[in-house]
Amino acid sequence: MRALIKLLLAVAPMSAMAQSGNNVPLVMNAENTFANYKKPKLPKVEDLPVIKELPNPLQGVKNYKDWGKRRAEIAAQIQHYGIGEKPLVKPEQVKAHMDGDTLIVDVTVNGQTLTLRSEIRYPKTGQAPYAVMIGTSGISLPRQLFNDRPIATMVFHEKQVNDYGQFGRHHERGEHNFDRLYPELKDNGAYSEWAWGLSRIIDGLQQLGPEVTKIDTKHIGVTGCSYAGKMALYCGAFDERVALTIAQEPGGGGAAAWRVSHTLEGVEDLDHTDYHWFKESQRTNFAGDSVYLLPYDQHELCALVFPRALLLLGNPDYKWLADKAMLPSAQAARKVWEKFGIADRMGWSIVDGHGHCQLPESQMPEVQAFIDKFLLGRATDTSDIRIVKTDKF
Repeated sequence: MRALIKLLLAVAPMSAMAQSGNNVPLVMNAENTFANYKKPKLPKVEDLPVIKELPNPLQGVKNYKDWGKRRAEIAAQIQHYGIGEKPLVKPEQVKAHMDGDTLIVDVTVNGQTLTLRSEIRYPKTGQAPYAVMIGTSGISLPRQLFNDRPIATMVFHEKQVNDYGQFGRHHERGEHNFDRLYPELKDNGAYSEWAWGLSRIIDGLQQLGPEVTKIDTKHIGVTGCSYAGKMALYCGAFDERVALTIAQEPGGGGAAAWRVSHTLEGVEDLDHTDYHWFKESQRTNFAGDSVYLLPYDQHELCALVFPRALLLLGNPDYKWLADKAMLPSAQAARKVWEKFGIADRMGWSIVDGHGHCQLPESQMPEVQAFIDKFLLGRATDTSDIRIVKTDKF
């Protein structure tokens, strides 16, 4: 473990006096508040420097205003080198309506229309408008975490956008519904397209408003497990309207740092992941020791969630998930929240002794605390949720 922690040394330490979090917002009203930033000029792969340590997410960041530029740079790098472009959508390209309790969103681009449907399950307690937890492909968290709380739930059915699945029939790259709207982005990985789709669901909720949907769009959560845990992380990272992201057992390509995974055996590293999810060029350009040319790493994907709330859940019983690489990644990402005095908004719980995507009772208190605080605004303590309970590291 000591060798892994050495990779953190290049990441800037928390400033002696962390900046006050009093004025740092909990959530934004726009998908990308830094959309007007000029895209940075990104080097060709052959011109990238070797970076053995985890890149510094706070490079050039002295104050909160600086973070906007840095966030835009990291987001551009992840899209350019890793997952493909998540295109912007104009408000007039989205039309939403309700059919009973089902939200229907039509997105029209280049004369092509893609339709998203998602049923809203309303709570039996509390009063509208309700906070909402959106599950990416489903919600693996126990229902008891929501049943007695005034929180609505929805499922983002990602196959309506890109129907790739590891089992069963599916279309190939360039043949998905997303590709009808954006044929020029046929090289995209699924995670950029799925993140795009989740954002259109939020567009629909915003467009109709709480009077129609009964949903409070300032308290939106997103969660998923395994491949959908990665999906939840990308969705939360790339949409600033998500107040709380809970990535459950996301594995390699999620929160686990590619550089650290490269030093391990038997894990989902950059060479051994599913490339329907990413750009094929990522494997071509950064395989093997070329991973050290990657100008970012997954701790910076996590950092894109800042200043909003992020909880990472791990399960080291499953070596493939690379939780040994997620821990240093989480530690490096948290420094961004620490710098601005809001470290209580980011935490992790890595606990063994349970099945994959089956949250044990021992992890429920920290999940409940994040849900209560960041979806319901309750005064719960999340200041030091950095839990590792395993002898496998």
